Amino acid sequence: MGNNIVDKIYSLKQMRNAIILSHFYERPEIQDIGDFVGDSLELSRKAASTNADVIVFCGVHFMAETASILSPDKKVLLPNKSAGCPMADMAAYEEVKKLKERYPNAVVVSYINTTADVKTISDICCTSANAVKVINSIPLNKEIIFVPDKNLGNYVSKETGRKLILWQGYCNTHDRLTAEEVLLTKERYPYAKVVAHPECREEVIQLADGVFSTSGIIKYVGESEAKEFIICTEEGIIHQLEIRYPNKVFILPSNKLICPDMKKITLEDVFYSLENLRPEVKISDEVREKAIIPIKRMLDIK
Repeated sequence: MGNNIVDKIYSLKQMRNAIILSHFYERPEIQDIGDFVGDSLELSRKAASTNADVIVFCGVHFMAETASILSPDKKVLLPNKSAGCPMADMAAYEEVKKLKERYPNAVVVSYINTTADVKTISDICCTSANAVKVINSIPLNKEIIFVPDKNLGNYVSKETGRKLILWQGYCNTHDRLTAEEVLLTKERYPYAKVVAHPECREEVIQLADGVFSTSGIIKYVGESEAKEFIICTEEGIIHQLEIRYPNKVFILPSNKLICPDMKKITLEDVFYSLENLRPEVKISDEVREKAIIPIKRMLDIK
């Protein structure tokens, strides 16, 4: 298909009245064709507000599910249907339901990185960008179950002073990064600021100058006077950082910070998806009616 595949994508996109949403962790060439590139919260808001007929979601399955829940009248496409999230799969519906039954008075906060089914038994969702705000919005007399990421939950617990009942899930990519790798990188770049995603282990977070969601990391870098940054999150974000701040230096502390699922979608996948209007991610009305409640509660928190 050659170099003109991007032109063909743009032409099809116009014909289909489609919008392409890309997560920061996608391949650089996928980010480059995105009408909007963002983190989970930003993409959720964009999916809810778009006037397009078709949403091409370049991310992973739970994100496309969220878009379908928020935009039931739109066709939501996930260009590679095998792009999933191992962490989301760590919280199975039946197991979460059992935990909820053990703590009947607890508020269930589910990270956006959960399946639509788990959202149906959740009280409110959160993303890494707004997790602290969400926890702070819950009355002090309520217990809180936090699903599925123990690292984000642990970070939020420390930030808010709230004791959380933590599900023992984790992000395979962020959880791989060790404090030793960060310390070795700091030795090589003594003037660099360390920024970490809250899905990282606590030992890594303790070494960070700032802990932020992906969009928060980009904002921090833009506002900082520092010239060098050690980036403790998935390597896809480096592409955006280099576009926006070409005079700054970005260092990955490990070559393991690659999410295989976020790299599955190719330009060819996007083209075929737009051409054939599949694979489509469609949530049933029964699931949607329940799952939209915790998502809307999250989106209402400013």
